[in-house]
Amino acid sequence: MRGKEKLRLKKLPAALTLSAVLVFTGCTAVGPDYVSPKVKVPEKWNGEKSVNFNNENRLSEQWWELFDDPMLDELIKEASVSNLDLKEAMARVDEYRSRLGVVTGERYPSIGVEGDLLRQKTSENAGYTGTTNTYKALGLEAGWEIDLFGRVRRSIEAAKANYEVVQEDRNDVRISINSRIALNYIKIRTYQARLEASNSNIELQREVLRITESRFKYGLATALEVAQAEQALASSEATVPPLRIQLSEAINTMAVLLGRNPGELNQLMSEKKSIPVPPADAAIGVPADILRQRPDIRSAERQLAVETARVGIAKADLYPQFSLSGSFGYQSVSSGNLFSSGGNYFSIGPSLRWNIFSGGSILNQIDVQDAIVRQKALQYESIVLNALNEAENTMTAYTEDSMRLKHLEKTVEASKKTVKLSLNLYKQGLVDFENVLNSQLSQFTSEDRLAQARGDSAEDFVRLYAALGGGWNPDSIVKNQK
Repeated sequence: MRGKEKLRLKKLPAALTLSAVLVFTGCTAVGPDYVSPKVKVPEKWNGEKSVNFNNENRLSEQWWELFDDPMLDELIKEASVSNLDLKEAMARVDEYRSRLGVVTGERYPSIGVEGDLLRQKTSENAGYTGTTNTYKALGLEAGWEIDLFGRVRRSIEAAKANYEVVQEDRNDVRISINSRIALNYIKIRTYQARLEASNSNIELQREVLRITESRFKYGLATALEVAQAEQALASSEATVPPLRIQLSEAINTMAVLLGRNPGELNQLMSEKKSIPVPPADAAIGVPADILRQRPDIRSAERQLAVETARVGIAKADLYPQFSLSGSFGYQSVSSGNLFSSGGNYFSIGPSLRWNIFSGGSILNQIDVQDAIVRQKALQYESIVLNALNEAENTMTAYTEDSMRLKHLEKTVEASKKTVKLSLNLYKQGLVDFENVLNSQLSQFTSEDRLAQARGDSAEDFVRLYAALGGGWNPDSIVKNQK
């Protein structure tokens, strides 16, 4: 081996030693270490005193099964694999998992192979010999950023937190889809119940019209009473088309939520079923549970972690960046001696890059990032506060609508008795026709309001569990992320 080559090889361990010293001494990640925010939440819910709630049991992961409606269960099951918004959210999780892998790869050296095969002839007219040679080269190139001040580590922290953000966003979409499926299903059953009430009232009014026309024929009723009966019947028949429109829209919306074309569920949903009935009581836990159960809160907390890590990335630009690069290979114009000792080459050594003047742009970028962190901290507190407000409001709505439902059930029973009595008395000529019309109108209004109240009560239950973050297990999500 030639003397110069021996000298170069002797310098190689010294360069490696210097690199190792740089790596294992004085390494620190600049910028603040992330600390989870602390927010004060009440110990108890204001609305938990209602008989409809208990805070001892944990939220059901499959809360929709509490309705005991197999069709609703199947619809939500189908949506979990076919809803397009959920598929998009899951694809975004895959994207950010790969983004995390890209950033994590910066911790390791990059190694590449390069090779050249070049046929070259020099020009005699340009003063060269005019010879033709084939140039061959084969070698390795390597580079490694020595992360002394934590730029790479903070970048990985930010990427990991970003990955966790989109995971929570996916969970949020899942809860939203489950809730929308349930709410839309309840609307469908409510419209069907209201249509049934309308059709029942129309049949009753047709019967009253026949009775009135018969009494008019025998001089027992006036033409005014017949006209009033016809007016009441036509008015009731006019309530049917708008309800059919709303029912059709709800069924089409359900199809879209399942990733199907509008109209595909018409046959499936044509079978009339009762409005889903929520359970006698609802498990609500305690206010502190909402911090770990609601994905939007968990997402906001992770966004704060992202921006905190980016402060460190910005501060790392104040310090020098060290890297280690090297190459090794063989070059020759002859294939026979390409791998001989005379054909090898190598280079290795550290390098330094340090921006010592940038007109204040680096410091201003740090200030920008600090301000973003403060914004994210305030956003987190705001999201928690709004979540608590949403939960409290849905508890109140669920409680009050449950009471309203009980009163309307009694109202409907009383209305049916009133109609029966007034019609019998009218046939006997003991009351005028106006009493019949008023009692019929009252019964129809009460039955329609009762159907809506049943739907509202079921929808309140859905919104309550969505507000509490029900429908998934945050512990299992955390376990899968580790």
